Amino acid sequence: MIKKLGHAALSVADMEKSLSFYRDLLGLEVIRMIEPDPKIGLGNVVGIPDCLARIAHLKKGDNMLELFEYVKPRGNPISKDFTQAGHGYTHIGFESDDIHGDYARFKEWGVRFINEPVEFRKDVWIVYFYGPDGEVCELRQIKNEKAE
Repeated sequence: MIKKLGHAALSVADMEKSLSFYRDLLGLEVIRMIEPDPKIGLGNVVGIPDCLARIAHLKKGDNMLELFEYVKPRGNPISKDFTQAGHGYTHIGFESDDIHGDYARFKEWGVRFINEPVEFRKDVWIVYFYGPDGEVCELRQIKNEKAE
């Protein structure tokens, strides 16, 4: 029986740039950096023979984001025509206790936004923005703890 959602993983083009974004701006804590031993065969696990990758595990609360920077082979960027309607994972969600303050702070960092913070439903505010590789992220604030 599945007991919980463990983590989400994201393939990134530049580990340092992504660490700056997720660690320094969003406040996730790097709990480990991994450079898998080629003899172990990461390719056997992920289905990419002879691949090499750098991996970072970042945590916030009980949740973990795993970043992969594939050194061999290099990955492809997110398609320019990808939209939230595309199949597969569409965004990474983060919780905020001050969405308007975070929005202003992120703008100062030069983060690109899809929209300004909006009250999506009563007491639930959301804003969508782009990560370093064009991945979509969501910031959500629940202003009334009874809201879901």
